[in-house]
Amino acid sequence: MIFLNCKVNSIFKKLNTPEQSGKKIGLFRTICAIFGGLLVAYLAMTLLVFILPGTAGESIIIPLMFNTLAWAIAALWISVSSTKMIALYKTFIPSTIFCITIAIFILGN
Repeated sequence: MIFLNCKVNSIFKKLNTPEQSGKKIGLFRTICAIFGGLLVAYLAMTLLVFILPGTAGESIIIPLMFNTLAWAIAALWISVSSTKMIALYKTFIPSTIFCITIAIFILGN
Protein backbone atom coordinates (compact mmCIF):
# COMPACT_ATOMS: atom_id res chain seq x y z
CA MET A 1 0.00 0.00 0.00
CA ILE A 2 2.84 2.39 0.82
CA PHE A 3 4.58 1.53 -2.46
CA LEU A 4 1.40 2.27 -4.42
CA ASN A 5 0.96 5.62 -2.68
CA CYS A 6 4.60 6.54 -3.43
CA LYS A 7 4.15 5.55 -7.09
CA VAL A 8 0.96 7.63 -7.42
CA ASN A 9 2.67 10.65 -5.87
CA SER A 10 5.59 10.21 -8.27
CA ILE A 11 3.28 10.12 -11.31
CA PHE A 12 1.28 13.09 -10.02
CA LYS A 13 4.47 15.09 -9.47
CA LYS A 14 5.73 14.22 -12.97
CA LEU A 15 2.44 15.29 -14.54
CA ASN A 16 2.42 18.59 -12.62
CA THR A 17 5.97 19.58 -13.61
CA PRO A 18 5.98 22.43 -16.14
CA GLU A 19 7.90 22.04 -19.37
CA GLN A 20 11.52 23.21 -19.36
CA SER A 21 11.25 24.99 -22.69
CA GLY A 22 8.23 26.52 -24.34
CA LYS A 23 9.67 25.78 -27.79
CA LYS A 24 8.52 22.17 -27.98
CA ILE A 25 5.09 20.83 -27.14
CA GLY A 26 5.91 17.22 -26.39
CA LEU A 27 4.32 13.98 -27.49
CA PHE A 28 1.95 13.68 -24.51
CA ARG A 29 0.37 17.11 -25.00
CA THR A 30 0.23 16.56 -28.77
CA ILE A 31 -1.69 13.30 -28.37
CA CYS A 32 -3.95 14.88 -25.74
CA ALA A 33 -4.56 17.82 -28.08
CA ILE A 34 -5.42 15.67 -31.10
CA PHE A 35 -7.63 13.05 -29.50
CA GLY A 36 -8.93 15.20 -26.64
CA GLY A 37 -9.78 18.00 -29.05
CA LEU A 38 -11.59 15.53 -31.27
CA LEU A 39 -13.56 14.13 -28.33
CA VAL A 40 -14.51 17.58 -27.03
CA ALA A 41 -15.47 18.79 -30.52
CA TYR A 42 -17.66 15.76 -31.27
CA LEU A 43 -19.41 15.97 -27.92
CA ALA A 44 -19.99 19.71 -28.40
CA MET A 45 -21.43 19.14 -31.86
CA THR A 46 -23.66 16.34 -30.53
CA LEU A 47 -24.94 18.70 -27.87
CA LEU A 48 -25.51 21.32 -30.55
CA VAL A 49 -27.77 18.89 -32.43
CA PHE A 50 -29.96 18.60 -29.33
CA ILE A 51 -30.03 22.35 -28.69
CA LEU A 52 -30.90 23.48 -32.25
CA PRO A 53 -34.62 23.51 -33.01
CA GLY A 54 -36.04 21.09 -35.54
CA THR A 55 -35.49 17.43 -36.19
CA ALA A 56 -32.09 15.79 -35.92
CA GLY A 57 -31.89 15.42 -39.70
CA GLU A 58 -32.46 19.13 -40.26
CA SER A 59 -30.15 20.36 -37.50
CA ILE A 60 -27.17 18.10 -38.33
CA ILE A 61 -25.84 20.41 -41.07
CA ILE A 62 -24.53 23.19 -38.81
CA PRO A 63 -22.59 20.89 -36.43
CA LEU A 64 -21.05 19.07 -39.39
CA MET A 65 -19.83 22.34 -40.85
CA PHE A 66 -18.40 23.67 -37.57
CA ASN A 67 -16.83 20.40 -36.38
CA THR A 68 -13.40 21.02 -37.91
CA LEU A 69 -13.30 24.56 -36.52
CA ALA A 70 -14.29 23.33 -33.06
CA TRP A 71 -11.69 20.54 -33.27
CA ALA A 72 -8.94 23.01 -34.20
CA ILE A 73 -9.89 25.42 -31.42
CA ALA A 74 -10.12 22.67 -28.79
CA ALA A 75 -6.81 21.12 -29.89
CA LEU A 76 -5.05 24.49 -29.74
CA TRP A 77 -6.56 25.20 -26.32
CA ILE A 78 -5.33 21.84 -24.99
CA SER A 79 -1.88 22.06 -26.59
CA VAL A 80 -0.98 25.41 -24.99
CA SER A 81 -1.22 23.90 -21.49
CA SER A 82 1.81 24.50 -19.30
CA THR A 83 1.78 21.03 -17.71
CA LYS A 84 0.63 17.57 -18.69
CA MET A 85 -1.90 17.52 -15.86
CA ILE A 86 -3.57 20.69 -17.13
CA ALA A 87 -3.76 19.10 -20.60
CA LEU A 88 -5.54 16.11 -19.05
CA TYR A 89 -7.87 18.42 -17.14
CA LYS A 90 -8.69 20.35 -20.33
CA THR A 91 -9.53 17.06 -22.01
CA PHE A 92 -11.59 15.31 -19.34
CA ILE A 93 -13.48 18.13 -17.62
CA PRO A 94 -15.24 19.50 -20.77
CA SER A 95 -15.85 15.94 -22.00
CA THR A 96 -17.51 15.01 -18.72
CA ILE A 97 -19.64 18.15 -18.73
CA PHE A 98 -20.76 17.53 -22.33
CA CYS A 99 -21.52 13.84 -21.58
CA ILE A 100 -23.66 14.74 -18.57
CA THR A 101 -25.51 17.43 -20.53
CA ILE A 102 -26.14 15.09 -23.46
CA ALA A 103 -27.41 12.41 -21.06
CA ILE A 104 -29.80 14.96 -19.53
CA PHE A 105 -31.13 15.84 -23.00
CA ILE A 106 -31.54 12.16 -23.95
CA LEU A 107 -33.22 11.14 -20.70
CA GLY A 108 -35.41 14.25 -20.69
CA ASN A 109 -37.07 13.35 -24.00
